[in-house]
Amino acid sequence: MLTAVENELSTYGYLNRPIDPRINLIEEIRFLKQEKQAVILAHYYQESEIQDLADYIGDSLGLSQEAARTDARMIVFAGVHFMAEVAKIICPDKKVVLPDLKAGCSLADSAPADAFQRFREQHPDHVVISYINCSAEVKALSDIICTSSNAEKIIRSVPPEKPIIFAPDKNLGKYLMKKTGREMLLWNGSCMVHELFSVEKISRLKMRYPDAKLIAHPECEEVVLNMADYIGSTTGLLNFVGKDTGKTYIVATEAGILHQMEKHYPEKTFIPAPPENNCACNNCPHMKLNTLEKLYLCLKYEQPEILLDEELRQKAYRPLARMLEISAGI
Repeated sequence: MLTAVENELSTYGYLNRPIDPRINLIEEIRFLKQEKQAVILAHYYQESEIQDLADYIGDSLGLSQEAARTDARMIVFAGVHFMAEVAKIICPDKKVVLPDLKAGCSLADSAPADAFQRFREQHPDHVVISYINCSAEVKALSDIICTSSNAEKIIRSVPPEKPIIFAPDKNLGKYLMKKTGREMLLWNGSCMVHELFSVEKISRLKMRYPDAKLIAHPECEEVVLNMADYIGSTTGLLNFVGKDTGKTYIVATEAGILHQMEKHYPEKTFIPAPPENNCACNNCPHMKLNTLEKLYLCLKYEQPEILLDEELRQKAYRPLARMLEISAGI
């Protein structure tokens, strides 16, 4: 039988407790963070108010590296479920909590572990490189994990005579095949956010802003990448606009990154690339499940906690450790 807390988490994904409206949530979160010896790690796609409270903001590679080096007692992961899982896999001795357990990932969901295992068994001679946007179970079936920041380096680390399975993102896989000249067997997965960009609307924006550069995440579809002036991870995009001499950018990735771009480079203009629907920008509904209120409750009650079977954790750790080893200089 489920406990009251387990039932609440199963129903809502978070502890649905009342919050005194007189509380200053930002001050209280800062106080609880110190009291509980916690560190807040946030992805660039989080709401701006959560980014501003974080001890570290980054993409999947940076967040993994930061989780590995932190000496905090508790890691509060403001991101999605697979990211918090990675922190627990790397740091089994630390408590890892996530503001909302239902903050999932469409890309991770596109690779069910049982189907992926059957796929791998059909190609036993292949080295399996899995993008970090996958479940712990899929990581455990992989040889090396990669992120968009280090994927090219990791692919080039595999001897040319060894065939490769790349999963789960087919768009990133196609981009990497073109970049490295390496044929790979691709799993048919994708990210709902990066597949929704409208080529027609982006083209109209480029006509309206002829000096604007289109910068895109490699999870975007090939037709968008073919239009881009620069392709890179979220950190890569942020670094590019800092070094580039341009003044205006159309940004084809989740709109949360614009907060950091505008903070770091207020003299420049950033325009979110529009999706196919009627929205002006493209938000990840999973990332946006995390709110300031849920972050406060998560810190106060230290729930929801990420727990993993130890055998699964050890199997998933090996390909992650390999990634961190190869990426040490990035």
